[in-house]
Amino acid sequence: MKISKLEAAIALAAAMVLAFTAGWFLRGSRTARPLTVESQRTLTVTVTAYPSPTPDPEIVKLNINTATQAELMTLPGIGEKRAADIVDDRTRNGPFRFPEDITRINGIGEDTLAGLLDYITTDSSSDTATISTDNKEDP
Repeated sequence: MKISKLEAAIALAAAMVLAFTAGWFLRGSRTARPLTVESQRTLTVTVTAYPSPTPDPEIVKLNINTATQAELMTLPGIGEKRAADIVDDRTRNGPFRFPEDITRINGIGEDTLAGLLDYITTDSSSDTATISTDNKEDP
């Protein structure tokens, strides 16, 4: 009995499918070692902590709620126009609650604010202390 070339090709294809299927099902039955990758280079992570900038101890912070236009002009990045705008805004809208509130002035953005934060304050504790001592009642 002789088989044709077509029958031989079909038998070969069936044998290959059967071998692939057997390998597929038997692949997980053996205990295989986990895959390990060895490298000659070692990854090292270096974290550099930069100290936060500290303002010069000789710098006295300027209270932007009480400063005059001339005093405001001594701040870095603040010229005559911006100083006048700060005084006008303070008059119209009331005092600044936080130093960051100065960004509500047109022309003062995040970059200018970053340069000003070491030089400005809105702290009015000295003003309130003066008011509280002046209003004391005599016993």
